[in-house]
Amino acid sequence: MSTNTAVIESVIGKAVPVLGDDIDTDRIIPARFLKEISFEKMGQYLFSDERFDENGIKKKHPLNDPRYESAAIMIVGKNFGCGSSREHAPQAIKRFGIKAIIGQSFAEIFSGNCKSIGVPLLRATEADIQKLVKRVKQNPETQVTINLASKRVRFHEESILFDMPEHQLESFLSGQWNTLEILKANSHKVHDLAETLAY
Repeated sequence: MSTNTAVIESVIGKAVPVLGDDIDTDRIIPARFLKEISFEKMGQYLFSDERFDENGIKKKHPLNDPRYESAAIMIVGKNFGCGSSREHAPQAIKRFGIKAIIGQSFAEIFSGNCKSIGVPLLRATEADIQKLVKRVKQNPETQVTINLASKRVRFHEESILFDMPEHQLESFLSGQWNTLEILKANSHKVHDLAETLAY
């Protein structure tokens, strides 16, 4: 059985800046939503406490801004996704419609969880991120094109370079990023190994 899922070579779309350093997983998806029995509705709860008041009325937040509606790329700061290891945070981001995140740095477990569901995390310098944010704020309709093979982000007539751990980059370009599918495809090997164990 093939373990290939889908090769991810590029992401193209509008971008939304959700800036700030050390944005943790509890802000991304508050703990009370972890009781959901599936990830299906997680996108509705993304940044819930920052986007809605206690009466469910929208607050000022980039993800509520109609100018950034249908954005496929999120721009963040340093250490994004720190805190707990909850898988719900990347699931909420993906199910909201975000297909890639550009930031200065990311928490390690969050990064791995994003890779496992096909959401590339791109590391760029502060100066380059500011350049991208400036352009996006000036024109929210700007089309941003991420090319994983060239490690370049293009927007308008400008471009910036990004970095990504080599093993993650290779997993996206080879279509081997879905660890669950890889495990399922090799279930016979897991079974064979289990048969050899004494416990």
